Amino acid sequence: MKQFTVPMEYNNVRLDKVIASKYEDLSRTTIQRLIEDKKVLVNGKNEKVSYKVLQGDIIEIEEEKPKEISLEAQDIPLDIIYEDNDIIVVNKKKGMVVHPANGNPDGTLVNAIMAICKDSLSGIGGEIRPGIVHRLDKDTSRINNYSKKR
Repeated sequence: MKQFTVPMEYNNVRLDKVIASKYEDLSRTTIQRLIEDKKVLVNGKNEKVSYKVLQGDIIEIEEEKPKEISLEAQDIPLDIIYEDNDIIVVNKKKGMVVHPANGNPDGTLVNAIMAICKDSLSGIGGEIRPGIVHRLDKDTSRINNYSKKR
C-alpha cells in the first residue's frame, strides 16, 4: 500500500494529477483506472478522478502486482541502430506490426526485441511487458526506442 499526505502546494488539484506527480512510475491512465476500480482512498473513502484534494488529505493506493502476459521471443532480424545497457534503438521496417494483438499474435517488433533483450526489458502500466518509449503503427517506418531494466 502506498500512502502519502497531500502537501499545501497540491491543495485544490485533481486527485489523478496529484498521484501522477507523486508516483512517476504510474501512468495517468493507470491511476485513473485504479481510482475507478476503488483501489485509491482519500481519507478512507473512494473519490472520483476529478476530486480536488485538500492539504492534509491522506491518499492510499492499493499496489497491484504486475500481471504476466504471454509473449514469445522470436528470432526476427532487426536493423539495430544503437544498443547499450539501458536502451536499444531500432529502425523498424514499414509493415511490421509493433505489438502482438488479435490477428497478429506473433512476428512483431516486440517478439523480436524480446529475443534480443531477454529478461532485461522494463514493464509498463503494471504489466510485465516490453517498455516501448515510442510506439509506431504497422505502416510507419522510423526508429523505436526500448528501455531496459536498471
